[in-house]
Amino acid sequence: MVFEYSSLPREFPRQYLYSQLRFEWEDLSKVFDELAGRELKSPADLTKWLLDEAELDAYIYEQRTLRYINSTRQTDDPLYTRPYEEYVEKLEPKIKLANFELLKKYVASPFRNQLPKDVYGLENKRRQNAVSIFRPENVDLEKTDSTLAQKYERTIGAMTVNFHGQERTLQQMAKFYEETDRSVREEAWRLADARALKDSGPLDDIYGEMVRLRHRIARNAGFDNFRDYVFVKKDRFDYTPSDCLRFHQAVEESFVPLSREIDKERTEKLGLDVLMPWDLRVDPEGRPPLSPFEDAAGLVRGAAKVVDGIDPDFSAYFARMTSLGLLDLESRKGKAPGGYQEDLSEVKLPFIFMNAARRDDDVRTFLHECGHSFHTFLMREKGLPYFNSGQNIQTEFAEVASTSMELISGEHYEGAFYNRQDARRSNKEEAVEIVKLFPWVATIDAFQHWVYTHPDHTQEERAKAWVRTFKRFSGLESYDGLETSLAYRWQRQLHLFEVPFYYIEYGIASTGALGIWAKYRRDRKKAIEAYKGALSLGASRSLPELFNAAGLKWDLGPAALGRLAGELRSAIREYS
Repeated sequence: MVFEYSSLPREFPRQYLYSQLRFEWEDLSKVFDELAGRELKSPADLTKWLLDEAELDAYIYEQRTLRYINSTRQTDDPLYTRPYEEYVEKLEPKIKLANFELLKKYVASPFRNQLPKDVYGLENKRRQNAVSIFRPENVDLEKTDSTLAQKYERTIGAMTVNFHGQERTLQQMAKFYEETDRSVREEAWRLADARALKDSGPLDDIYGEMVRLRHRIARNAGFDNFRDYVFVKKDRFDYTPSDCLRFHQAVEESFVPLSREIDKERTEKLGLDVLMPWDLRVDPEGRPPLSPFEDAAGLVRGAAKVVDGIDPDFSAYFARMTSLGLLDLESRKGKAPGGYQEDLSEVKLPFIFMNAARRDDDVRTFLHECGHSFHTFLMREKGLPYFNSGQNIQTEFAEVASTSMELISGEHYEGAFYNRQDARRSNKEEAVEIVKLFPWVATIDAFQHWVYTHPDHTQEERAKAWVRTFKRFSGLESYDGLETSLAYRWQRQLHLFEVPFYYIEYGIASTGALGIWAKYRRDRKKAIEAYKGALSLGASRSLPELFNAAGLKWDLGPAALGRLAGELRSAIREYS
């Protein structure tokens, strides 16, 4: 199931790269050599050099992305996975070394501080950062880390069960956790859990190898541990590990009590003595699961109506994605888990990947990824160079783009996916999910802080640390008799394997998204204008500046989180 790329429009002609450039080192090395050897005699020369380098970066990232897309679309077929593996194993290490030479050339230029700070200021800091931590000996280690991530994807992608006479992925099993018949929920949950536990040993081994590998990378770069290293690598200029610990504490104080209030009410409404893991998704009123669409086409039709009600530009962007075939939405055997939006950075178009199973959550996931894609389109129209867009966007704000769209879209579900009653029910469930998100973000982030500051831990110690962290932030669900399942639950979170320390961003972004959603409910036009204006800045501003452009305050403290928890408590009452 290869992604058809050749038919996409080329609306941004190359100014530097020649048209027949092949994605092979023989060709790429010549471009790198020219850039490395070019004489830079003025700020104008440096500006031109940066734009030429950006064109090369965009080409390389797009070719990498195409291979990644195909590998996730069919993880069980070497025809699709091998090209990406070959890129990771053979080409990416050479590109990293060549890129480092260009970074050094830039940092050594006497003209870099003469460039306009509104365009190049943040990029200047990013490049200094990259030079400070780059170590050639880490290139092969990072290659191995990427290979292990692919091994994780293949293992997870192969997980299927036979349930009620049909083979289903674990993602497809999730819809049965919403069934009103508790015996069906428990049967589905236990079956999926048993299948996941079957590979818990191999996944534990993969993760252990990753932790050891990442610790070596950090030590090579002069850091005590991988956590401290990754904060520099991720250009986290605006907050520190201590700020994250403070965030965890604020979540524990404000969101965990609210989460447990919700669970207490759920337990009472379901008439249960003990809330179990298979009781967390069913409607507490005993209503059947929401069924917003029948197939991927229905999901697209409904989302088009929602987006049309929000903004005409977003509606046009959505129609373009649909017409160009930039969506892969259905869950199927062999497809990687999860969902993502990736930039095709040379043609400057987005691609959305997800695993729809005809659930209410699928609508939210799709519109979340649409938020990312609208970010891509707005930067496209702004004409930002590669280094101020796409992959350089701070994730903490990229997720504001997506989570805001997820929340805002709920105001338009009536008539698109649901009647009035079901739309309100969906919005209440979303508000509850946001409440639950904050403790889960704190759980995943706090767990990673422990893992990487205790790099010599054993598998048993890791399991105990996970259980301890989980219980700190969890709701009221019981794992009595399911202790092994709880000990390995972390293995379902792909971020731990594939993108370490990428999770706190969801919590930070949710503080911003909730602010935009609140503004949208009061003044739709003004909120969308600020939202679009902030998104169009790409990666050219700091996080506090981007939040400010969207009309938000940059604040991760207990008072701010307490206010957000209060707003969500009010919204839940409103939708009840």
